[in-house]
Amino acid sequence: MYVQEEKIFAGKVLRVHVCTMEGAEWLEEVPEDTTVEKLKERCLKHCVPGSLEDPKTVTHHKLIHATSEKVLTDTKTVLEENIQDRDVLLLIKKRAPPPLPKMADVSAEEKRKQEQKAPDKDAILKATANLPSRSADRTVAHHSMRDFPFLQFQTELRKILVSLIEVAQKLLALNPDAVELFKKANAMLDEDEEDRVDEIALRQLTEMGFPESRAVKALRLNHMSVTQAMEWLIEHADDPSVDAPLPGQTPAEATAEAAASSAEAAAGPSSEEGGEEAKDELTEIFKKIRRKREFRPDPRAVIALMEMGFDEKEVVDALRVNNNQQNAACEWLLGDRKPSPEDLDKGIDTNSPLFQAILENPVVQLGLTNPKTLLAFEDMLENPLNSTQWMNDPETGPVMLQISRIFQTLNRT
Repeated sequence: MYVQEEKIFAGKVLRVHVCTMEGAEWLEEVPEDTTVEKLKERCLKHCVPGSLEDPKTVTHHKLIHATSEKVLTDTKTVLEENIQDRDVLLLIKKRAPPPLPKMADVSAEEKRKQEQKAPDKDAILKATANLPSRSADRTVAHHSMRDFPFLQFQTELRKILVSLIEVAQKLLALNPDAVELFKKANAMLDEDEEDRVDEIALRQLTEMGFPESRAVKALRLNHMSVTQAMEWLIEHADDPSVDAPLPGQTPAEATAEAAASSAEAAAGPSSEEGGEEAKDELTEIFKKIRRKREFRPDPRAVIALMEMGFDEKEVVDALRVNNNQQNAACEWLLGDRKPSPEDLDKGIDTNSPLFQAILENPVVQLGLTNPKTLLAFEDMLENPLNSTQWMNDPETGPVMLQISRIFQTLNRT
């Protein structure tokens, strides 16, 4: 008996149940070596006569295995897709992709974004050129805010700290163990800075996949706010300086070297010249610590004020003068810009009743001999937002509490 060669090598014929979304159903006989694309053509020819005249019709449809809910691949065979006899297949038309935006729509979107963009300084001046000046009223309102006790205390606190730092430096220089005490207090402060990071907030960011070092930096820049820290990390993901340490967070090698050389000088002959040299070296240590603790402006406030058209240096100066308060910084930029950044380094009148009352307080006198108090004053001077932390510190808190009480008492009288 003669048998055709193709019949000998023909694959197994399967009978599959095909359904469409319109409700049509039929049995399709298909060899297992048939590709899914060929099967799809046969199905379309059966349910939609004449549809194959458009070559795109096949690509606009797909076959789905009903049991596994898997979309069959056109290039694979029925056998490779593991289709069995009597399996149910669904013939479904693919969803059309969304149309591309027209050029007119793109232009309208760009125009809308430009309309929502904050105006720059020149645009503000041009729009308000014909309006009457009200600088005097704004100045009165600005100063009236200063009349509140808390804001008034925050304004005077900086001057008080500047003068108290000078007194504390002189007292520490007279202590023969000043260098060792200072090194110990500085080490304690470094430990406090490490513990200052909120562990729960840090864990939330690291669980999101952010590196721990970047998460710590973001939390410190955004005052331990997880949401703002996450936004900062996303915005600066490609920033080459994202891993650069913040000022004051790197190991104080220069300070340690200066302290070591100071200790060697203190260990020498106790002559008057040697004592003066030790004082000078201790003063240099204080200067290095102060340079290390640079003011860090609120990055969100910087961006917001720069979008108004102000220069970055002006914005940083405004935030430094106004303790990182964005609204007050904006008023300062639009007003007479007083006090100036240079005025921040001026202390309170040392002969004033307020300063004399502070110096006569026993708690303050004892605190000024503690190097940690000096470091706290330096930190609050450049980072006013850290004042709350030092108020809660068991060593520096009582000193700050006495200063606040003395100020409030004299202010009422």
